[in-house]
Amino acid sequence: MIRVEDEGQLRVIRLDRPDKANALTGAMLEGIAAAAEGAWAAGAKVLVLTGTGRVFSAGADLDAAKAGLATDPVWERASAAVAAFPGLTIAALNGTLAGGAFGVALACDLRIAVPGANFFYPVMRLGYRPQPSDPGRLAALVGPARAKAILMGGLKIGAAEALDWGLVDRIAEPEVLMDAARALAADALAADPAHVAAIKAMVG
Repeated sequence: MIRVEDEGQLRVIRLDRPDKANALTGAMLEGIAAAAEGAWAAGAKVLVLTGTGRVFSAGADLDAAKAGLATDPVWERASAAVAAFPGLTIAALNGTLAGGAFGVALACDLRIAVPGANFFYPVMRLGYRPQPSDPGRLAALVGPARAKAILMGGLKIGAAEALDWGLVDRIAEPEVLMDAARALAADALAADPAHVAAIKAMVG
């Protein structure tokens, strides 16, 4: 349900459960974490996270969430592994981003979305809390009031508004989404790994 595709020094981590809108299970989150944690040592300078189908991820698998996944530390392990990667990380959002799936996208350096993507994090309505690192990362991108509108007001926004808010950095049509990600990765892929890591560390 997680596929890892190495294209030279670019590693694609793909959510591959399209029949379930790429809803995340514990095993999938472990797979994301393992793929990100091992990427730098494997020679990757860029990570791209994307999904199969028309939805990036509907968030947590509801049955797994009810069974305890909603509060499992594996969410933080996955997002922390992406955030800690020394190179460039890009979320190529092939569709809607919902719920706990925000974590891995927010942990990326850059986010590209297709025009039809929607963004919502319905923790207030569902009675769960967001994963611990998500509110701070979300507020850093869109500001505290807009973060509260999403997390507390249940606001759903489209790709154009997400671009305007700074939640995503670019919009690309589905057929060129990965091309757009590779274009953003090109300079990092051409640079020395130490140089890539040094510039990322300077930005923070």
